Amino acid sequence: MSTQTPAKPLSGRVAVVTGASSGIGEATSEHLAALGAKVVVLARRADRLDDLVGRIEKNGGSALAIAVDVTDAAAVQGAADRVAAELGGADLLFNNAGVMLPAPIEELAADQWQRQIDLNVTGLMHVIGAFTPQLVKTAGERGVADLINTSSIAAQNIFPNFAVYSGTKAYVTHLSRHLRVELGPKNVRVSAIEPGIVGTELQDHVTDVGALEWLAGSKESMEWLKPEDIAQTIGFLAALPPRANLQQVTIMPTAQPS
Repeated sequence: MSTQTPAKPLSGRVAVVTGASSGIGEATSEHLAALGAKVVVLARRADRLDDLVGRIEKNGGSALAIAVDVTDAAAVQGAADRVAAELGGADLLFNNAGVMLPAPIEELAADQWQRQIDLNVTGLMHVIGAFTPQLVKTAGERGVADLINTSSIAAQNIFPNFAVYSGTKAYVTHLSRHLRVELGPKNVRVSAIEPGIVGTELQDHVTDVGALEWLAGSKESMEWLKPEDIAQTIGFLAALPPRANLQQVTIMPTAQPS
């Protein structure tokens, strides 16, 4: 018998969230736990994860922290093995870890290019590789599983000096469309969420002066999205009837033009 209720539509589900130590990942972990899921939070910063688990448990939820760098394939596989052994496998994966380091291409900031590719593309693939077998298995057993990847409006639109970041996010969106075709017949829904500007730590990593000025100006001219807005959207996607799959969701600040 299902334990799901209108207030706890994700009861009985096991959700894995990467990039969970701050921002969208942190807010989504708390929200999915509030909806009844057992949440496994993955990130590098163990102390932040421990604080997050403490808050979730204080609010009546269930969470497990695993400190892991998603660019380390062996560590990600180890985390997946632990989820399988302790919780029976994930049926919801929010693949959210990422970094944004804009700069003019002529600056030849190769180390920043590589960091974005390593985390936003290669790290994403490590997580997909480790957890997709669990999603397929649990979908077969429970009727549905979800793979939700964090992309960006930058996957669709042109932002000067954001070329490498935007390229990594275009990869995420296009990959997600292909994976949906492969995994949909196995009851694994695949979605790409494409936010506009969200106020998170993402902006704290930006070093390019022009990009910092543009971000500061945009914050003056409009109200940015909050991580909780994205969290609510992820919860909505996961709680849809198994027959329904929103393959791509673009969520923008009301005043952001493009």
